[in-house]
Amino acid sequence: MGDTGVGRAFIGSFTSAGGRGIIAAVVDGETGGLSETGASDALADPSYLALATGPGGTVLYAVSETEEGAVAAFDVDGPSPRPIGARVPVCGEGPTHLALASGHLVTANYSSGSVSVLPIGGAGEPGAATGVLQHEGTGPHPERQRGPHAHHVLPDPTGRWVLAVDLGTDRVRICALDTGAGELSLHGETALRPGTGPRHLAFHPAGSHAYVLNELEPTLTVCRWDADAGVLEPLGETSVLPDGVEGPVYPSEVVVSHDGRHLWTANRGHDSIAVLALDESRETAELVTTVPCGGRWPRDLALDPAGRRLYAANERSGDVTWFDIDPDTGVPHRAGSLAAPAASCVIFA
Repeated sequence: MGDTGVGRAFIGSFTSAGGRGIIAAVVDGETGGLSETGASDALADPSYLALATGPGGTVLYAVSETEEGAVAAFDVDGPSPRPIGARVPVCGEGPTHLALASGHLVTANYSSGSVSVLPIGGAGEPGAATGVLQHEGTGPHPERQRGPHAHHVLPDPTGRWVLAVDLGTDRVRICALDTGAGELSLHGETALRPGTGPRHLAFHPAGSHAYVLNELEPTLTVCRWDADAGVLEPLGETSVLPDGVEGPVYPSEVVVSHDGRHLWTANRGHDSIAVLALDESRETAELVTTVPCGGRWPRDLALDPAGRRLYAANERSGDVTWFDIDPDTGVPHRAGSLAAPAASCVIFA
């Protein structure tokens, strides 16, 4: 039996590449199917989204992945997202990701290699940036690692730490957020293998381990996470591609199943979803198989709230494809798709 009821989803897209901005959709709980209800192009290139639910309703936040870099808030109670106030500069260039942390927004600014902090007001509107933590360093890749490139930022499961994944310096930075001042301070750094280009990170549901997906080499780095000490310890790497794959492949997103038994990655270029099995120790990931992503250039993956379906935002084919997940093997099976030009991410309310 499928889930019953209707949920909501929101899709980000690149307006500079023909996208429609932020697309709102309803989710059929029985089939997982998406049906568009409206869209807003009020913000340029809203490449990544985040949701917050409070007493006043649900607020959607988006980064504007542009040279000047900004965030904006949207009221999503109606069929189409409606801006709440004006866009707010992040004081960083090319933000690629944002997350909610203790009443603040934090953004990963790829082009400038920094992480910004913005407070959230009483109506859900973002305020002016109160802190910008600049990363430093380089990596061995001659083009992609000439300087820092913060790509992903998120709080750990305890909410005590904020982790920033930097593709340009092969490091994950662990930071503490001063909620009073609205500033991040560097607590520690974890160096990964030079040249791997870490892009995104996902925690195991138990909170004891984290999995870093690398973009410049198609591998996954398994790490142990000590939340008390704020220490991330690399344990080993696993390929997210089968042997013999040729041509450039750029992994983009990593997602862990709700039961902690499986993990999926999106692989651009190979245009696949990799299925990996996690053992009971959570410290070994084994590639099970890869399946077609249902389109081209999968930039993002997301689980539905029940953890029964996987959704791929395929940027270059312009669609979001959904898959039913085999609960025993973790293998996704294509179930449908929705047209979404230049799709960059998908999230669920």
